[in-house]
Amino acid sequence: EQYGVVHISTGDVLREAVKTGSELGVQAKEAMDGGQLVSDELMINIVKTRLDEEDCKTKGWLLDGFPRTGTQAEALATAGITATHFVLLEVDSKILVERCVGRRSDPDTGRIYHLTFNPPPDDPEIQARLLHRSDDTEEAMGKRIETYESMVTDVLGHYLDILTKVNGEQATDAISAEISTILGEKTAPPAEEAPPPREPTPLPQVTKVII
Repeated sequence: EQYGVVHISTGDVLREAVKTGSELGVQAKEAMDGGQLVSDELMINIVKTRLDEEDCKTKGWLLDGFPRTGTQAEALATAGITATHFVLLEVDSKILVERCVGRRSDPDTGRIYHLTFNPPPDDPEIQARLLHRSDDTEEAMGKRIETYESMVTDVLGHYLDILTKVNGEQATDAISAEISTILGEKTAPPAEEAPPPREPTPLPQVTKVII
């Protein structure tokens, strides 16, 4: 929203495929339930198709959680898809497990809650419809983290010239501020000196990886 680019979360796309029960969704569910990453071929096709749409071409884009393997990164390079920034959020594995195990989502609003850090409203109707992802378990997360750690070096090797690492254990506001600095966002002036509202600042293609 701040920059007017298109946010592309492969996780959201995959979960939608699982929800609709498509052939690709069935394959994705099997992998996610087992704590494994979805195949490179499936992920690459999803991302390449999305990036080829007109809004991504005109507004720029932000990839959320992709690429996750060297093969995916190589496929983007082969297709001529390049980014201007690569942001890597670093979080201790124990904290990642805690964050994911307590995560809950509201299918009606799309909001994400955490039972400890961001509890849902004290509303029986909302709490009754919250969903707990089948792969948000300690066992599945452990496998996903092991898989990630075995592949991350290959991914980073493709983006060393535009890579910036950020401490993902900070407060959300601190992380956002640091990323804004990385992207070249200037600090806003005091309220009384604020300029008239303006359109989102357009950026070239932007890639962001969230661990």
